[in-house]
Amino acid sequence: MPAFSLDPTQTAWCAELRALAAERLRPLAEKGEPGHVNRALVAELGRLGLLERLFTSGAVDLCLMRESLAYACTEAETALALQGLGAHPVHAYGTPAQRERWLPRVAEGSAVAAFALSEPGAGSDAAALELRAERDTGGGAEGDVGEDTEGAAEPPVAEPDGPARWRLTGEKCWISNAPEADFYTVFARTTPGAGSRGVTAFLVPADRPGLTGTGLDMLSPHPIGALAFDAVPVTADDLLGEPGRGFRVAMGTLNLFRPSVGAFAVGMAQAALDATLAHTAERDAFGGKLKDLQTVAHQVAEMALRTEAARLMVYAAATAYDEKAPDVPGRAAMAKLLATETAQYVVDKAVQLHGARALRRGHLLEHLYREVRAPRVYEGASEVQRGIIARELYATMEAGQ
Repeated sequence: MPAFSLDPTQTAWCAELRALAAERLRPLAEKGEPGHVNRALVAELGRLGLLERLFTSGAVDLCLMRESLAYACTEAETALALQGLGAHPVHAYGTPAQRERWLPRVAEGSAVAAFALSEPGAGSDAAALELRAERDTGGGAEGDVGEDTEGAAEPPVAEPDGPARWRLTGEKCWISNAPEADFYTVFARTTPGAGSRGVTAFLVPADRPGLTGTGLDMLSPHPIGALAFDAVPVTADDLLGEPGRGFRVAMGTLNLFRPSVGAFAVGMAQAALDATLAHTAERDAFGGKLKDLQTVAHQVAEMALRTEAARLMVYAAATAYDEKAPDVPGRAAMAKLLATETAQYVVDKAVQLHGARALRRGHLLEHLYREVRAPRVYEGASEVQRGIIARELYATMEAGQ
């Protein structure tokens, strides 16, 4: 894997993104209602052309966007990332009709996407999900499940014409953008007792009958909710990928987005580090400046060291993804693990070095302190990432024997 460094074009683009985030996105973010989708912010991301880049660029580009936006406006970063997470399965696995219907609207910011994998009893253990996709015996030939839908008509928005092929029954929980998204990538069990091999992915418009949701009041002000499926109808036209291969859709999406979660974390860590550099250089203490105290200087050095190490691992993983390297799952897990744990450390140290002012509502570090905790949990908790890393290491060892 070659060493990663930004070229002058990338450096200039990151600087431009930081400026756009501060000048155009931050004011919109501040007008948003905590816990709800900020559609004005999403639309502005579309007008700036950033959402379209989710489908035209690689993992490195995605990481550059997420790190740069996170540095100046975490809300904008999260809005962009959630559009990508919810819509990537449609981009990568959807039919032409599905892509034509939804992706242009996602790119322009007029349709909000969501990725519905987690459940009350199946968060980190995604293969244990229990949302049922039961065959509707009211009609439809058994043999045409999973038929070729290339060139199929535009999927219906409400109750499909004729009997549904499946009915979705169960719950999803901790779903970002729920219950306000316009469509959901939903993972449901089509084969009981088959673990990850019995999961199928569906594209489910939000106005399907039987689909309801409620918002959840979380520590960080992201839009997160729970969904209830009461015999929600779906057909073969709503499939994302093949029946029984939905776990492949989920893991393919997460392998792309896990390094970029790390980029989000690096952006927050860098913001906290820069704030700490400025504060310790200006703050009078014990007859000098805070930075003159060796204990402070060493802590700042450690913050910088860890942030840069995390950044390099994030972009190494993103480069591996773009080059279709065989070790992407392990690298993606390492990048997410190191970067999110590092950001937690850096932000916590920054708060300590700032003192009580950093805990005041509205302070940058108070905001980052709330924001930085969740990435260590979502898209696979840190413990899950360690399990993935170990599994990949042993698999590589056994393959070489």
